[in-house]
Amino acid sequence: MRRPRLPRLPRTRRGQRRAVQALMLGCVLALAPATWMHAVADGRLRTTADAPSTDVAVVFGAGLWQGRPSPYLAHRLDAAAELYRTGKVRVVLVTGDNSREEYDEPDAMRAYLAERGVPDRRIVSDYAGFDTWDSCVRAKKIFGVERALLITQGFHIRRAVALCQAAGIESYGVGVAAKHDATWYYGHTRELFAAGKAALDAAFEPDPRFLGRQETSVTEALAAGR
Repeated sequence: MRRPRLPRLPRTRRGQRRAVQALMLGCVLALAPATWMHAVADGRLRTTADAPSTDVAVVFGAGLWQGRPSPYLAHRLDAAAELYRTGKVRVVLVTGDNSREEYDEPDAMRAYLAERGVPDRRIVSDYAGFDTWDSCVRAKKIFGVERALLITQGFHIRRAVALCQAAGIESYGVGVAAKHDATWYYGHTRELFAAGKAALDAAFEPDPRFLGRQETSVTEALAAGR
């Protein structure tokens, strides 16, 4: 069996210089999306203690385990409940995947928040938050959110802030802590690849997978009694 030939390095100095330049350019292009995310999110990351008061908190879905929020999603919802109890936010917009009848992130998130004292009338569900960009665009165009606290894990928070800023929402991010387990490492690794898609989404502003009609549910939730 013939072995595949390995690529040969250029022999001339000019060829070697061009190879190094190409490698450097590739590194710059690979790092550019992550650099953009860090620049946009710089100064916009907070904790639950020092987060600015705002009308709406947006909680991004993070999977279900047997119909209940996964531990990562539960941490996000705990932070949202704390922000509501301390008066930092008035309405919680839960956004997640409901593309299959047997899988309903928003309703599971809503039930979890209600168990922790957030009134149902103060919770709004977005059933078509299939990814971060979709959630940000729908929060702006469908639910009329102009300013929000975004709640997710630390490895995802910069991308969430950068995309919601690109979608036209003045955003501040609350990155909740996470145990350094397999999911944590997967999340960090995934962000390296997701940064490129995020930069393309921000540049070309594609419509979400499902846009639909404008809703007044956030406005109605803000008008509801506490």
